[in-house]
Amino acid sequence: MTLDEIYKLAIKMGMDADPRGSEKLKRLLAKRKEDYKDLSAKKKKHFDAETLNNPYSDTRIIFGDPKKPVKKLLAGIDADSTEVLLVDRLNQKGAKIDLLIGHHPTGHALASLHEVMDIQVDTFAQHGVPENVSHALLEETMGMIKRRIGPRNNSQTLDVARLLEVPLMALHTVWDNIGDAFMRKFLEKREFETVSDILDAICEIPEFEVAIGDKSGPSIVSGSEKSRPGKVVVSFTGGTNPSKELYNQLSNAGVGTLIEMHIPEESVQILRKAHINAIDVGHMAADSIGANIFLDELEKRGVEVIPASGLIRINRIKSSKK
Repeated sequence: MTLDEIYKLAIKMGMDADPRGSEKLKRLLAKRKEDYKDLSAKKKKHFDAETLNNPYSDTRIIFGDPKKPVKKLLAGIDADSTEVLLVDRLNQKGAKIDLLIGHHPTGHALASLHEVMDIQVDTFAQHGVPENVSHALLEETMGMIKRRIGPRNNSQTLDVARLLEVPLMALHTVWDNIGDAFMRKFLEKREFETVSDILDAICEIPEFEVAIGDKSGPSIVSGSEKSRPGKVVVSFTGGTNPSKELYNQLSNAGVGTLIEMHIPEESVQILRKAHINAIDVGHMAADSIGANIFLDELEKRGVEVIPASGLIRINRIKSSKK
């Protein structure tokens, strides 16, 4: 496969798994194209044309020739200068790695992280939060995230990759979408009497089994093992954690249990006051699910995968054949 083929497969799989649905995405991209036509020549010059076909601004080829063939890649949850240097060093030892893929974005993909948070408006609307309320609250959070990321040295990793000629790709929301869809489908098949039942089911997933052994597995951070679960909601995608005020809106909408990749302490306190049960499943393991499902597809196409940087590699294709 080429870099571009890997990139386009990621976008397709991310869109197929998007909680908003294919029709919503088609309308979003169609409107974006119409808006682009109305821009002045000056604004078109600085417009990110990639967004006309890719709805995820945090998923990009950061550096590298799109036509470059890829036979072997190194994939990790993070891919910063350390991982770029690791690829360069391994290649010095004869590894012949053609591409570095990181989940958490870097470069311009990180600078635009706030742009993908709009997914949360639709996902929370599906669970009863009025769109106007979630949109207003998320706009505040999006602005905060943009201001927080803006001062960072976002081109540092890109510069290292460019100077060492290491192709680099960031696949953030697409992997989160895939993991989110997996978790929703996994939990929808089951019925739960208590929050402990949900936790036990989650711990059956191989990535979380490994994380438990590393002392970073799932845990109940709001509510108790005997708590009644009520309506269960998975929130694995949308750039980053939602506005803390949105948790109160979820409570008002009748959500009983929230399952997230990672939950900050200040959010835990709000969830407890809102009487929402919450399970923090563990960040690296949660990110690994979407990564693994995508990387399985690459291996089916003949690409060798070397896991690194926190990726808990589980190959579901090989496991199913045993």
